[in-house]
Amino acid sequence: MDPLSDILSTLANQPLYFGGLRAGGAWALRFSPLDALKFNAVLHGACWLRVDGMDTPIRLQQGDCVLLSRGRRFVLASDLGLPVRDADDLYRDAVEGVAQCGDGQDLQLLGSRFSFGEAADLLLGSLPPALVIRGDSEQAAVLHWALQRIARELSSPSPGTAAMTQHLGHMMLVQALRIHLSQAPPECPGWLAALSEPRLAPVMHAIHAHPARRWTVSELSALAGTSRSSFALRFKQVCGLSPLEYVTRWRMHLASRWLRDGQLTISVIAERLGYESDSAFSSAFKRTMKQTPTAYRARHSCGARHRLPSG
Repeated sequence: MDPLSDILSTLANQPLYFGGLRAGGAWALRFSPLDALKFNAVLHGACWLRVDGMDTPIRLQQGDCVLLSRGRRFVLASDLGLPVRDADDLYRDAVEGVAQCGDGQDLQLLGSRFSFGEAADLLLGSLPPALVIRGDSEQAAVLHWALQRIARELSSPSPGTAAMTQHLGHMMLVQALRIHLSQAPPECPGWLAALSEPRLAPVMHAIHAHPARRWTVSELSALAGTSRSSFALRFKQVCGLSPLEYVTRWRMHLASRWLRDGQLTISVIAERLGYESDSAFSSAFKRTMKQTPTAYRARHSCGARHRLPSG
């Protein structure tokens, strides 16, 4: 499995939420920051988007899609000069996830959000505040195809609708991240950027394929075809982490996934990740995750028992 698929496989056990917005007349809505990626697509009409951390507002037209990073407030509006209304208040009266703002349907928007749990920092840290995919671009074709089918599934539910929308939503996310990989400026750090750099991509694939291997910087630099010092410097510039820090981060991501799943013992997890003992694994996990594997598993098991089923 390639590194991007590795990270996104976390979605298999995370909820995917869909909603919508219909708006008419003069309106402006402020959306609270979420610990999730937010994907919006303009099905009809146009609106303005202003995102925390971006100096220039974005005009969204019919067919445009935008991927918003987690933890940022944003405003959608017919006119950014209008007083804003809290979107949370509006969505309390939403019908099947679709809210109505004002009179009429000058704008129709489909939204979804993707929660990644413990993978969030690894995946989301390097994304821009907003990634816009214009509707008239060739890259948007896959997104439009998926959006049409999601809209059809949500408007006319039938057996399997939940599974269909889940898979189509994941497909849209993968395509949006692929577009980001192809368009990201070279100075934008993050592990996603490393996947698009020819010398670093083989290194990322090797780390993800063999997390238990006792990697050295020399071995990884050989895969990159550069000197040890040049490789270490470039990896840190692109990923924001040293090579061995990234190895540890990836191991802890896998460990947290397996601990939440609850099927493997701590000893088996330690062995799968190449640690010589449970204590060595526990120490590494605690340094990275700020709690022991036992405490982490207990916390997530408790959360799973008390979590209400989603509608």
